Amino acid sequence: MTSLGNIYQSIEILSKEKGIDPQIIRDAVKDAMLVAARKHFHANEELVAEMEEGTGTIQIFGVKKVADPVTDPDKEISLADARKHNPEIEIGGEIRTPKSLDALGRISAQTFKQVILQKVREAERENIYSEFSGRVGELVTCVVKRLEGPDLVCDLGKTEARILKKEQSRLESFSVGDRIRCVIRSVEKAGKNAGVIVSRAAPELVMRLFEQEVPEIYDNTVVIKGCAREAGERTKIAVSSRDRDVDSVGACVGMKGMRVQSIIRELRGEKIDIIEYNDDPVVFATHALSPAKISRVTILDPIGKHMEVIVDDSQLSLAIGKKGQNVRLAAKLLGWRIDIKSEEEKRQEVESQMDAMVVPGAPVSVLIDHGIPDTLVEKLMEAGVGTVEKLGGMTPEELEVIPGIGVEMVEKIQEAVVSYYGQFESGGETEATVGEAAAAEPVADAGASLAEAPQEQSVTIEIAEVPAGAEALDKEQGLI
Repeated sequence: MTSLGNIYQSIEILSKEKGIDPQIIRDAVKDAMLVAARKHFHANEELVAEMEEGTGTIQIFGVKKVADPVTDPDKEISLADARKHNPEIEIGGEIRTPKSLDALGRISAQTFKQVILQKVREAERENIYSEFSGRVGELVTCVVKRLEGPDLVCDLGKTEARILKKEQSRLESFSVGDRIRCVIRSVEKAGKNAGVIVSRAAPELVMRLFEQEVPEIYDNTVVIKGCAREAGERTKIAVSSRDRDVDSVGACVGMKGMRVQSIIRELRGEKIDIIEYNDDPVVFATHALSPAKISRVTILDPIGKHMEVIVDDSQLSLAIGKKGQNVRLAAKLLGWRIDIKSEEEKRQEVESQMDAMVVPGAPVSVLIDHGIPDTLVEKLMEAGVGTVEKLGGMTPEELEVIPGIGVEMVEKIQEAVVSYYGQFESGGETEATVGEAAAAEPVADAGASLAEAPQEQSVTIEIAEVPAGAEALDKEQGLI
């Protein structure tokens, strides 16, 4: 039997200091004594510890169960031997044998101390978790206590809180003793960052500051619908009014901008965009991408939340923002994927789509009516040249590679192609110009130009233009 002096008084002091139930510490003391005793006695028998209230006296007992026959001598005792200690005991009862703790040495005392500290630390963490886990997102004021590398350790009163590097704004730097306002980011039970984690970079900080600064938000007349933030750079916050007579954005800005300026000072100059919320994602996107002016918004996938935004060429860089920040924050705020394109980009995209949808041109067989024999048409088709457009795009060298086609045949092909397109002209002077130009210019130039006729809505042989014929051709082929 041993007495730990005024252990009860020590337990009371420790429980008040750490905010822990005294019974938890008493149980920790008993567990520590058991661990130390097991290490000292090196026995496999069951041990129990008891503490007398008031005196703080702790006693360790070896416990054996009465059995007949005995199968485990370390944990069981025969009925005959048990009745030497207690004449009235029966099978199934327990015999307790006091253990002397006078022999417990320095190593046992060190083990006792380690177990006590571990148990108290676990209880303290459990208390912290119970108290702060329901307060995540709450605004708190703390004092910087010390710096641990890039992290800040702050005093929250009953416990310490940590501000990790990623939870700090790049615009801010603090010294020991500074009072700062943060939001509780998370509460961890175990791990390297066990305890309370607070943040100066979370979007919830801006929301809590607006709630404190704007009475209309506090009394629920104005509601914060969402907030997207890149700490130290820019924040976009969406607000909506429940009272048609109250301007949600104006309430947050305040008279001469006093309310929002107060928050900006708290955040060391971080830019804040206050946006009016709208249930319509198209209207909301138009507001969220401010200060850029939006031309039109198209919903590409309402289920997958994907939209396309078109802006004037001069507004593209403003809509995207520095390093894509404006559109990135708008996408976070909306919860949609946003593709931004300029009017020129969209026009080119539509043109390429239209080009891909162009109907194949007239077959080369139509050139039979313009002086090409059937046998030549068959040779062209066997070589994979099936349309007049493809034929017109070939150079003389490419045509001569086809078996059975010589220089004279190339000239006939050129004349037939020019004749085919010439039939769509209004006649007279234009036809004469085409004929003269065709006779004067090499076949390669004519062929390359003719290939462009359906797309460019004009037939160009160097400088001679025949827009009417090409347009008529496009109409015939369904391109216009």
